[in-house]
Amino acid sequence: MRDSFQIKQITNHKDYPYDLLLLADETIAAIDKYLYDSLVYGVFETANETAKPIAVFCLYPVDSETLEIKNIAVSPDFQSMGLGSQLLDFIKANYQQYLNLIVGTADCGLAQIRFYERNGFVKYAIRKDFFIENYEQPIYENGTLLKDMIMLRYTLGS
Repeated sequence: MRDSFQIKQITNHKDYPYDLLLLADETIAAIDKYLYDSLVYGVFETANETAKPIAVFCLYPVDSETLEIKNIAVSPDFQSMGLGSQLLDFIKANYQQYLNLIVGTADCGLAQIRFYERNGFVKYAIRKDFFIENYEQPIYENGTLLKDMIMLRYTLGS
């Protein structure tokens, strides 16, 4: 993590940055399904300690062996600077007690899939009709209806 950024766990529910969380998930209702059972981290500029976070990620312990990234988002002003990859490196380094780190993304989210694959994740499953069954309204990304979720895994630990 660059010296100009600091990662801090957000424990006060009032401080959850929904504006950032909504960059990676479609609705507050969907976010609230996992948010309160997750470890929520914000990324802050160290030069401005009172500022809002510039990035956020939520980690959900599925079981004793698997940790799921439920949400990871970087403010548009800080995208394409390698920050997302640095966040994944932070997670990999600090959660070695788990065997697997998993994440899901839309099957048509080719840029997101490539991002995770560049960071060592491999596809391992498809959750059929995930977006149809878990969201009240149809969701379109780049004109394509979201249906299935692609699951990717990174093997942690030794």
